[in-house]
Amino acid sequence: MRVQACGVCHTDLHYREGGINDEFPFLLGHEAAGIVEAVGAGVEELAEGDFVVLNWRAVCGVCRACRRGRPWYCFDTRNASRPMTLEDGTELSPALGIGAFTERTLVHSGQCTKVDPAARPAVAGLLGCGVMAGIGAAVNTGEVGRGESVAVIGCGGVGAGAVAGARLAGATRIIAVDVDPKKLDWAVDFGATDTVNAAETDPVEAIRALTGGNGADVVVEAVGRPETYKQAFYARDLAGRLVLVGVPTPDMRLELPLLDVFARGGALKSSWYGDCLPTRDFPELVDLYLQGRLPLEKFVTEEIGLDHVEEAFAKMERGEVLRSVVVL
Repeated sequence: MRVQACGVCHTDLHYREGGINDEFPFLLGHEAAGIVEAVGAGVEELAEGDFVVLNWRAVCGVCRACRRGRPWYCFDTRNASRPMTLEDGTELSPALGIGAFTERTLVHSGQCTKVDPAARPAVAGLLGCGVMAGIGAAVNTGEVGRGESVAVIGCGGVGAGAVAGARLAGATRIIAVDVDPKKLDWAVDFGATDTVNAAETDPVEAIRALTGGNGADVVVEAVGRPETYKQAFYARDLAGRLVLVGVPTPDMRLELPLLDVFARGGALKSSWYGDCLPTRDFPELVDLYLQGRLPLEKFVTEEIGLDHVEEAFAKMERGEVLRSVVVL
């Protein structure tokens, strides 16, 4: 595949810092869109010239999740059988099985999802990870319904996606929670009706006050920390749904009174990649973007060259960007 654009995702930073594994050297980049340049033997669903978005959930179709009709939980997602290498033959470890900070990359055919070529690559590629994770957390995992209330704790790229997803699903009150005023402003751009600065007020009490004293029907936790998870847990209405899409680190531990887990009812869910099915969700979301119903372009804070990725990582850590996108 010839890469046209690739977002700079926090997962790439985790790889660079050894937070995923130590299988160096890595080929980073995974939120990518581009053009199929060649296909291998037996590939029938793709052809040279197809415009595709890459995904890291290439479902196998035969594992127990796929057989149960839940391919978004596939336990055996597929990657290219041949590795990318340096000129001296050193094998590279591609981020999430993709590796797209390069002019051309080699992927499994199942990692390519055809979408409408009218979409800009810098926009469409972001569905490959963080934006899809956020939208899917609200729409697929949280099953937000029309007229419901939603709170999103943490409004970076994934949280902003959850806000956009809640709006798309017809939520009438969407409460964005963060400690950074800039991120709260971003959330408003994606459809938040209310904002709560958690550095200045108790977010649980603020969410309850905005929902008639009850709490939100759905709370999306997009931070991945025990303290924000507890806030999300208690900010739900009785029988409300909590969706964890923020990624915790291995050392984190959570303690909750078991009686509260029992008494409050509802559902506590984790969302992997927004529980998406790329072949179903990517084309639909691109179509909604082209119809003007989903503002995917607002996720693109800046477009950069490949030699500015390190600067993009620094901006990400400082909270200055939703997404920097490498354009080749």
